[in-house]
Amino acid sequence: MIRAYRPADLDALYDICLDTGDGGRGARHLFDDPRLLGHAYVGPYVAFEPDLAFVVEDDEGICGYVIAASDSEAFEDRLEHDWWPDLRIRYPLTDDPNRVVQHIHHPARVDHRLALDYPAHMHANLLPRAKGKGYGGRLVRTVLERLEKGVHVHVRHHNRHAVGFWEHIGFRVVDSADKLVLGLRL
Repeated sequence: MIRAYRPADLDALYDICLDTGDGGRGARHLFDDPRLLGHAYVGPYVAFEPDLAFVVEDDEGICGYVIAASDSEAFEDRLEHDWWPDLRIRYPLTDDPNRVVQHIHHPARVDHRLALDYPAHMHANLLPRAKGKGYGGRLVRTVLERLEKGVHVHVRHHNRHAVGFWEHIGFRVVDSADKLVLGLRL
């Protein structure tokens, strides 16, 4: 069943983020604080754009989600003002910060030229038990129906499964510098 996100789902989404946070593989072993990854990559979406957050639920519980921001530049501005300051206090930079702490203190900004054609961006994550059943595509299409101009996603080069998933939905590579950036015009 695909349904709209509810605040009671937050812990499940944080867990899924952690269980898929290493290029689709589990990342629990990479973090001392199991909430850190979710704070950076789930929390602000469900806090600021809950109408663009959906989950898939099976008999065992929530097994996947999609989250999006309709205007990446405005979303990043809001993060800088309303989300990152508290996390920067909670997770200070050290001599050897992990990549998520580094992201919290020095978040990348969307390229303005990319945002002209693909202003929205999204993340989708499924647990292994939910893959191959069509849930991912249905989740993404649920959000695409609510967006207007174009949307992009960032995927690590080595995550071929994710690249194939996005391309199957209709996304195409629009940049491949640091990470692959796939876009879909709506």
